[in-house]
Amino acid sequence: MSEHTLHSCHPADTAAPTIAIIGGGLTGLFTATLLERAFGHTPAAQPMPQLTIFEKSRSVGRLATRYRRDSQTYKNWQWAFGAQFFTAKTTSFQQFIAPWLDVGMIQPWCANVVELTTAHTAGQRPSIIKKERWNTEQARYISTPKMTSWGRALAGELQHTTMRFQTRVAPLAQYTEPVADENKQQTKQKTELFDEAGHSLGLFDWVICTAPNVQAGELMAGSGFDKQESISTIKMQACYTLMLGWDEGQAFPAALTDAEDGGRWDVAYVNDSIIDRIFIEQRKPAHETLLPSITIHARNDWSEQQVDEEIGSVQAALLTAAQHALGWDDACAPTQIDCHRWRYAATRSDAQTPAQGVLTDASRQWIVSGDWCGQGNIESCYHMAQQTADVICAALAGWCVATP
Repeated sequence: MSEHTLHSCHPADTAAPTIAIIGGGLTGLFTATLLERAFGHTPAAQPMPQLTIFEKSRSVGRLATRYRRDSQTYKNWQWAFGAQFFTAKTTSFQQFIAPWLDVGMIQPWCANVVELTTAHTAGQRPSIIKKERWNTEQARYISTPKMTSWGRALAGELQHTTMRFQTRVAPLAQYTEPVADENKQQTKQKTELFDEAGHSLGLFDWVICTAPNVQAGELMAGSGFDKQESISTIKMQACYTLMLGWDEGQAFPAALTDAEDGGRWDVAYVNDSIIDRIFIEQRKPAHETLLPSITIHARNDWSEQQVDEEIGSVQAALLTAAQHALGWDDACAPTQIDCHRWRYAATRSDAQTPAQGVLTDASRQWIVSGDWCGQGNIESCYHMAQQTADVICAALAGWCVATP
């Protein structure tokens, strides 16, 4: 929906539209939320449109959190190993997140940010210079107590959406044909979705695919989707995440303590390394009780070159780079080490290729959406969901009427 438009709805016929959303990440959850709000004024005597989210994993949200519990202290190490934060630069997204800000589930992170230049000589400390401090005027936000908390809250507030987890949708080319309506007076384009085992998932008036673009391309391949070529124009890159933790009371690497001006830092942009950024988890809002935990994101270009390598060798390379960057010795080496590969993590930016927005095949009533259709960030998830809701409400003119 546009920033200044709210849609109310009433039915044009007795059959409620059925809408499938493939993917339970933030784009899918935002889309379901906005559509439920759009259809929220349907008269009580009329059936609500039926939304179904198909998610291949066990949970929703894509704001990933991993943690381990110490058997001695019963405290946690915790790592936001996906997106570390998000921005809200537009009025519409600021208004959307306001209720969760009010209750403290979303909080601004006013981090102290430094530039860290790796020392390649043994025993030499890295150069750490103050870069900036994030502020509330252009805030970076996190979800608390975990980055997964907001996605679960979004899913929990959906009232007219069915969630089907651990369900992989088969490519749409498998079956689609017009289906006669109840009065046999006309035909409507409906799509029958199947899971990978060939079991029917139902017939849908609209299908919205919110998967990463490579997976979206596979789902739509051979289906006749008329924007198929546009899917492949956007390139995505991988990212490896290294997660490190230290025991309570253990010596912490000196480089994680202070910048050269003596100030404490929370986020480091790393120079001259395969590492891109370092985040100190226990210095985030509402994270003070965590055991010392840091999350390290590798550079996207390096990650893409290593994307098919064995995870153990990648972890070893990142751990060596982290030791060079932070300069620890045996006394302050991390006791917790883990690594994760994101195959489709970042949209490759290209100033000559503007964001294309959602891809719509009106004849088949299919929409391909996702953050990669915009700027590749969480705020883009929201704006692509807005665009999707606009398309569907414009098409279902009898159900959705734009009001101020």
